Amino acid sequence: MRIIDSHTEGEPTRLILDGGPPLGGGSLHARRECLVAQFDDVRWAVAHEGLVGALLCAPQEPASTAGVIFFNEAGPLGMCGHATMGLAVSLYHLGHIDLGRHKFETPVGSVTADLKTAHDVAVENVESYRHRAGVTVEVDGMGPIVGDVAWGGNWFFLARRSPVALEPENIGALTQAAAQVRQALAAQGITGADGAEIDHVEFFGPPQGPPENPGANARNFVLCPDGAYDRSPCGTGTSAKLACLAADGKLAPGEGWVQESITGSRFEARYVLSDAGAVRPTIIGSAYVTGEAQDLMGELARASAAS
Repeated sequence: MRIIDSHTEGEPTRLILDGGPPLGGGSLHARRECLVAQFDDVRWAVAHEGLVGALLCAPQEPASTAGVIFFNEAGPLGMCGHATMGLAVSLYHLGHIDLGRHKFETPVGSVTADLKTAHDVAVENVESYRHRAGVTVEVDGMGPIVGDVAWGGNWFFLARRSPVALEPENIGALTQAAAQVRQALAAQGITGADGAEIDHVEFFGPPQGPPENPGANARNFVLCPDGAYDRSPCGTGTSAKLACLAADGKLAPGEGWVQESITGSRFEARYVLSDAGAVRPTIIGSAYVTGEAQDLMGELARASAAS
C-alpha cells in the first residue's frame, strides 16, 4: 500500500494512493460502506493515532479528478476540509495534477479544490445548513449548554459558549467537556436530520492570535468522532459555522470570516448562495507534504512483530 502524509494548519492526513482494498464500482457512498463492512482493519491501520485517512478512488463522473473516502480511527467521515487540502497538495507534489481547479467526489457530494500554489488551497465545500437553532442540552456537572445543530459535511453541535477557556493548556479539560456534551446529546435524543448522530462538538470563543497577526473572528475547539481534537480550525466545522452565521443574518454572502483553531492556526472562509438559496462555503488554508511510504501495511506488520 502506497501512502503520502501531509498536514494542513497542523492537522494530519494520510492519503492512500494505491494498493488500497478493492471496493468495486458504484457511488462513493456505497464504496465507503464496503470499506467499513469488509475492510475495517485497513481503515483502522491507516488512521490510528489521530490521523485522518483518505482513500483515493476512481470517480464516477468523467469531469472529476478523483473520488475520495475520508475516515478516522472511529469510522468513516462524510467530508473533511483539511484532508481535501492535503489531498490536492499531495497530488500536486507527486505531479499528478496541475495548479487550478479540481473536482473531487466524496460520499456526501462533490467538492472543488482550487490549488492556488504548491501549498495554498481554497475548498468549495458541499452545501451546508443549520438544522436546529438554540438547542439546549443538559450536561452533568456543566448545566445547560445551548448551541446549534448544523451540517457542514459532517454533523456538528456548535456550543455558543465554551465551558473552559479556549487555551492550549486546557485541551484535556476541553476534550473531556466536549465528550460529555456528545454523550448528553445522544442520551437526550438530539440528532441531525433523519436521526443522524451528531459526532462532532465545537466550542467557540474570542480569538487569541498574536498581536502581529490580528484579524481572526473567533477561536474554536473541535472534538472529532475518534476522541481526538482538531489541530486545524476544521473545514467542515467552519462550514457549519458559516451556515449558522448566514441563518442569523450575521454574515453576508462573500463576506470574509477568519476561524482560528485551539492551536492558533487559521482558515479564511466565505460563502455564496446557490440558485436554491443554500449556503456553499469556501475554506482557504495551507497544506504541506510530510512523508511517503511504499509498503505501509508491511511496515505496520513488521513493527507489530518486533514489539
